[in-house]
Amino acid sequence: MVLSTVPAVICGVLFVLFVTRTSLNIQSFMGAIMAIGVAVANAILLVTFAEEYRREGNASTAAAIHGARTRMRPILMTSIAMIAGMVPMALGIGEGSQQTAPLGRAVIGGLLFATAATLLILPLVFSLVQQRAGVHSPSLDPDDPASAFARRTTSLPGETA
Repeated sequence: MVLSTVPAVICGVLFVLFVTRTSLNIQSFMGAIMAIGVAVANAILLVTFAEEYRREGNASTAAAIHGARTRMRPILMTSIAMIAGMVPMALGIGEGSQQTAPLGRAVIGGLLFATAATLLILPLVFSLVQQRAGVHSPSLDPDDPASAFARRTTSLPGETA
């Protein structure tokens, strides 16, 4: 689910590079990698929060909406801070700054599209994927009390300890 935001980053990077008539180069690829990193971190934040809410017994759709609503502010703050930090670099004003401008432009385009995808498309994907999922623990650890394989402290009738 988290990786469903990566195509949005790539589309955003290519769109902004096309609009600004900037070529694909090492700097723009580094900017795309930076934008993918932030987008994936934001997606993990939303999915983790929604999954915790779903495990409490709520429907996957309600959990997706709740996750998007409650994590919207941190996601927007992270994205806006990163975009604002990249604006001076993207403008390319100053001596030698045209070399690093593609990095800033790629980050800005990727994060604009990824933020929209994280807040609008990712909850839909979460809801569809988790619709049929159970709420039991997938853990195989016998020391995990929520696991189906947890060690029992009491013995069943007829068993010896």
